[in-house]
Amino acid sequence: MLAQQLLNGLVVSGVYALFSLGFTLVFGIQRILNLAHGAVFMTGAMVAYYTVDGGGPLWLGFILAIVVSGLLSVLVEIICFRRLRKTGDEEFGGVVSSIGAGLVITTIAQQVSNTQILRFPFETFPVVIFRFWDLRVSMLQLFMAGAAIVMVLILGYLFYKTAFGRRVRAVTDNEHAAMLMGINPNRIYSQTYFLAGALAGAAGVLVGLAFNSISFVMGDPYLMFGFAIIILGGLGSIPGALLASVVFGMVQTLTIAYLPSGLTDTIIFAALFLILLIRPHGLLGQEDAGNLGGRR
Repeated sequence: MLAQQLLNGLVVSGVYALFSLGFTLVFGIQRILNLAHGAVFMTGAMVAYYTVDGGGPLWLGFILAIVVSGLLSVLVEIICFRRLRKTGDEEFGGVVSSIGAGLVITTIAQQVSNTQILRFPFETFPVVIFRFWDLRVSMLQLFMAGAAIVMVLILGYLFYKTAFGRRVRAVTDNEHAAMLMGINPNRIYSQTYFLAGALAGAAGVLVGLAFNSISFVMGDPYLMFGFAIIILGGLGSIPGALLASVVFGMVQTLTIAYLPSGLTDTIIFAALFLILLIRPHGLLGQEDAGNLGGRR
């Protein structure tokens, strides 16, 4: 039983990692919280649903969800943050405007879905169960874990092995110096927001498939959990967000399995509070938040 719950926790952790990494990317490069991120997450799930409901294959819905969510995230950056960045008021003003953008996106989704809970058609994803020793693993769980691992590896490669990653770190460290080196910060911000939105959209599809329940408010709890994860991991730290996602997903799964459901969130956030008392800057954070790599 314990081994099964640990396996379930790892799968859940992968979804949290995709969502929280997008959150972390934006904070790491701009030191601001994009509170429209949950609405982008929800949009990805809805795009996949309507693609499948219209007769398209799931793989097409998954790709469209990633692209549309990424582009929507870029649009949020242009409308909510770019002009404010020029005035130096993106920290507070950006948070307020991103809340407004999230409400607009959510309201549009509410009207499109007619306030209904949407469910993928039966057998959108094959119901196949594999057994390994005493463990039960569904094909959907394997797909969720595989998709999360592939996307995290791609993100790691982009940020730590390519010129794009070096440009992002240059803009993060000193935007003015990066401009003197010929780097266009606006382009870097747009590309980073696209990646953040793409990760959120993929996470939305995976959650929609796992629970077969999609609604216009589904992003709200994940926004709260994502916020807790990036604080736990260390603001702006990609490795910290990954580690915190695993911790958060495992603790949540185990508390749901072995404790009364009403205590789950209480225990999770109490544990978060205790960890931050010991490590105020998070598991892999540092005093100067905003470093995408974690520790220097």
